[in-house]
Amino acid sequence: MTGAPIPPPGAHGGDGARVAAALGVDPDDVLDLSASLNPFAPDVVALARRHLGELRRYPDVDAAESVLAAGLGVDRERVVLTAGGAAAIALVAEHMGAGWVEEPDFGLYRRHLPRLDPAAARWRSDPHNPTGCLAGPDEVAGVWDEAFLPLAAGTWTRGRGGWALGSLTKAFACPGLRLGYAIAPDGAAAGAVRARRPAWAVSGLAAALVLELMPRADLPGWTAALAGARADLVAVLRSHGFAPRPSDAPWVLVPGAAGLRDRLARRGVVVRDCASFGLVDHVRVAVPGPGDLERLDHALAGP
Repeated sequence: MTGAPIPPPGAHGGDGARVAAALGVDPDDVLDLSASLNPFAPDVVALARRHLGELRRYPDVDAAESVLAAGLGVDRERVVLTAGGAAAIALVAEHMGAGWVEEPDFGLYRRHLPRLDPAAARWRSDPHNPTGCLAGPDEVAGVWDEAFLPLAAGTWTRGRGGWALGSLTKAFACPGLRLGYAIAPDGAAAGAVRARRPAWAVSGLAAALVLELMPRADLPGWTAALAGARADLVAVLRSHGFAPRPSDAPWVLVPGAAGLRDRLARRGVVVRDCASFGLVDHVRVAVPGPGDLERLDHALAGP
C-alpha cells in the first residue's frame, strides 16, 4: 500500500472511499478518521434491513418529522426535516438571504449564503469546527449549527434564540442515509423554509429509520464514552510527538502535522486535512471506535 498514489483531500473530509480506491482495497478496510461520526452508534445497517420495503413506497415525511420533533423536545411546527445537515444549511441560508461567518468555520455556510454581510446574522458551529470547542455562554449567533452538539454536550439543542441546525448523520453514524433538520425560531419561519423544501424531502428508507433511531439515542452516554475515547486518542497522539488542542468534540485538531494525512493514508488510515479551513499544517482526527485506536497507533509508528 505504501507506494500507491494518494488522492488529494476533499473539501469536507470523508475521504475513505477515494483513498480505498487508490489503494485498491475495499472501503471497509480503510479506517476513515477524516469523518467525525459516532463510534458508539447503533448498527444502522441492521436496522435498515427491516425497512427495505419502503423503497417501493413514497415516504411519509410528516410522520418522520413528528417523531423527530418529539425526540428533540421541540414543538412540532418549528422542526423541518431535511436530507442531511447540508440541506438544512442550504435551505436556511436561502431563506435568510445573508449572513456572516467568523473564519475558520464550516465551509458550507459561506458556500450557501447568497450574500455575506457583517450586519446580518452570524453563523456559528457549536462545538466549533475545526477547533472542537463548545461555545461559551456569552457567545451570540443567529444560526447555530449543532450537528455535533449531541456528541459534545449530551443534548440535541441548547435552545438558544434564532435558528438551530442538526444532523442525525453524525449522531447515528449514517452519512449515506442523509438525515438532518432545522429548528426555526417560530412556526412561521419553519413554514417558509418547509415551502422551499422539495416534495418528499427524504427517502422512504430514511423516513422509516427516523422512527427507529430516535428512541435509541443515548446522548449523555455517548458524550461520556466519547470523552473517554478522546482522552485515549490524545494520549496516543502525544506519545508520537504531537500536541492536539483541547476539544469537546468527537475529534481533535492537531497542529504541526504537515504531510501526516498522506503518510497515514498510505497505511490505510485517513485523517482530515485542514487546508480548507486555512490551517495548512493541521489535521483533524476523529475519535476512533473500539479497537481502532491501536490501528492508528501502529500507522503513526510507521514510516
